[in-house]
Amino acid sequence: MPKKRSGGGLSPTQQAAKFLGVSVLAGAVLAGIALPAVGALGLAAKGSVEGFDALPTNLKTPPLSQRTNILDAEGGTIATVYSRDRTVVDLKDISPYMQKAIVAIEDSRFYEHGAIDLKGVLRALNKNARSGEVSEGASTLTQQYVKNVFVEEAGDDPTKVAQATQQTIGRKIQELKLAIQVEEELGKKKILENYLNITFFGQQAYGVEAASQRYFSKHAKDLTVQEAALLAGIVQSPSRYDPVNDEAEATKRRNVVLNRMAQVGDISTAEAEKAKKAPLGLKVSKPKNGCITAVDDASFFCDYVREVFLSEPVFGKTRKDRAKVWNQGGLTIRTTLDPQAQESVQQSLKDHVNKSDSVAAASTLVEPGTGKVLAMGQTKPYGYGKNETEINYSVDHAAGGSNYGFPTGSTFKPFVAAAALEEGRPPTQEYSSPYEMPYPEPVQTCSGKPWLNTAGEKVPNESESEVGPYRLKKAMALSVNTYFVQMVSDIGLCPVMKMTDALHVVQGSGEKLPEVPAISLGSKGVSPLTMASAYAAFASRGMYCTPVVIESIAQKIGNKQKSLEVPKSTCSRAMSEKTADTVSTLLQGVVDSGTGKAAGLTDRDNAGKTGTTDERKNAWFVGYTPNLSGAVWVGSASQQVQMKNITIGGQYHELVFGGAVPGPIWKDAMTGALAGKDSPSFNLVDIPDEDKNKDKDKDRDKEKPDDGNNGDDGNDGGDDGFIGGLADGGTGNGGSDGGFPGNLIQGPGNGPGG
Repeated sequence: MPKKRSGGGLSPTQQAAKFLGVSVLAGAVLAGIALPAVGALGLAAKGSVEGFDALPTNLKTPPLSQRTNILDAEGGTIATVYSRDRTVVDLKDISPYMQKAIVAIEDSRFYEHGAIDLKGVLRALNKNARSGEVSEGASTLTQQYVKNVFVEEAGDDPTKVAQATQQTIGRKIQELKLAIQVEEELGKKKILENYLNITFFGQQAYGVEAASQRYFSKHAKDLTVQEAALLAGIVQSPSRYDPVNDEAEATKRRNVVLNRMAQVGDISTAEAEKAKKAPLGLKVSKPKNGCITAVDDASFFCDYVREVFLSEPVFGKTRKDRAKVWNQGGLTIRTTLDPQAQESVQQSLKDHVNKSDSVAAASTLVEPGTGKVLAMGQTKPYGYGKNETEINYSVDHAAGGSNYGFPTGSTFKPFVAAAALEEGRPPTQEYSSPYEMPYPEPVQTCSGKPWLNTAGEKVPNESESEVGPYRLKKAMALSVNTYFVQMVSDIGLCPVMKMTDALHVVQGSGEKLPEVPAISLGSKGVSPLTMASAYAAFASRGMYCTPVVIESIAQKIGNKQKSLEVPKSTCSRAMSEKTADTVSTLLQGVVDSGTGKAAGLTDRDNAGKTGTTDERKNAWFVGYTPNLSGAVWVGSASQQVQMKNITIGGQYHELVFGGAVPGPIWKDAMTGALAGKDSPSFNLVDIPDEDKNKDKDKDRDKEKPDDGNNGDDGNDGGDDGFIGGLADGGTGNGGSDGGFPGNLIQGPGNGPGG
């Protein structure tokens, strides 16, 4: 007895189909129609059974690309991203009307023939022979499915797409052979399911579930007969029968499908007539693809998640391999984003800086001890228009950030203090700290070759009233520049470099920091994420943890799901607990009575440091509590705006200080992020106060006592040609580590000041 195939057709039909293929290769089909050489397959009209059998039968069926859902730490959706909007569903989750409609209009004899519809082929061959070209096809649903597999495998490669869709005899013969294989292996129901999941329905919707959501905002299982007929009609020409752009043409096509369904007995004539009178009933859902659609202004966080995925070897050996997995989609990515913290950060940014301002602000929050990035935001929205940008100001260039990061000013000084403490200097260390002095020399370096101040460069303090001697606690609170250059001269540059290496502090370009004294005053660009992560090590008593944004990933391939390995934070000891606790004690003084007083939290232990670069082009506040670390940067991404006599967020500032704009942003962001959270305490150390007789009349910036930042380190070092002159317009040479590159920002889309 002939053996039945899993697809439901009989072996004789299969054999007839195969014979047809052999006849084509032999150069005559039934009536002796001559065919040209099949160049694409390397076969000529004189082919044979062996030639047909030699055609490849292994149809590679790549997993269908699907949506990827990016979730916050609580499981809420941040954004949906995809290269093709598709959600694969089982046949049981597709309306029976939809199944019948697509079969009726595309291949009404689908359940009767095998892989090839002989009657259809004969009709098409006859017409094509008369016209001298391929003017009519006779593709079955199975053959169409095979072609769609080729298209899916081609992805976005235009050359491969053209090859997959070319209308040549050679291509048709290959489809015939592979269709036979598919019918043997899958069977009719599975072929129909696969076809409905792979087919393009227009409006960026691939597969019937996405199409149903796009046009009717409902699941495919709930489609009515007239809705199913509309979708089935679109397949032949998604642009021509697009109901969104041409309702009349789409209605005509829908009615053709309804008539065909009645002709083949799927519905009655009365049902067809009733359905034809119904309106299209569209309830269109616009495509929501990409990080630009992220909720809670988390677009840049979303984009950072993508960049992390593409850079992590755990997801593939090469970036190309990782991009293939990302574009394949079907991922459910649970991230570290805390919705409460994200909302607080973004609200604080909006409250203090307008997106139309000539400067921007960015902020990132990190959890000490875990490295989890809890929030990331900025005032220039993600986009391509005015006052929008694609540049993520919070991260390094390699992750989509600015080319070089932003000079940090005096927020770098705690790293110097930590290095000195690790070298055994006491927290009561005292230096003469004059108002102005040449950079001390020689200064020992890691290479052994001492740094010399060959240019005779000088560094001043913010105001002439700042005259030492000072001890570390007071020098940190007041951000005394000459104190810290003397400290670097004392301990050498190598301990500072070792400390920043341990804290993973690098330039925004990814390059190591240069080994020059000016680095101690924050002359080089660093990203807010890097600064927040480094300060988190102080909060966690000396343990540095690499930042992480991905908690887990589930990957759906077809209808099956598996978990992917994700990168974990790596924690290492950057300094002793005693050193970290001492730095926390020092920085608590900054927010209690120093330059960061305006930023200090009143309901919990907190510490931080202000920073302002020359010419007021950058202002920072970086601070932390025992359970949260955050960095805020304010400035022009192009580094062209001096924040003097400037209005930011509707408020006029004669001079911008780290404590005056970034500080309040940090305070409000942290307050909201920590609301309802535990309030642990620091492990403070006892640092004796200085002799009060030494301290009298040394408070800084008396002309602006209400700012709480006392000038805030106006000349925080600088790069020749980039940060020239003092914040208050005085004279000074800044640092000596070379000109800051002019191409500070990469990419298009930066609005004014963006």
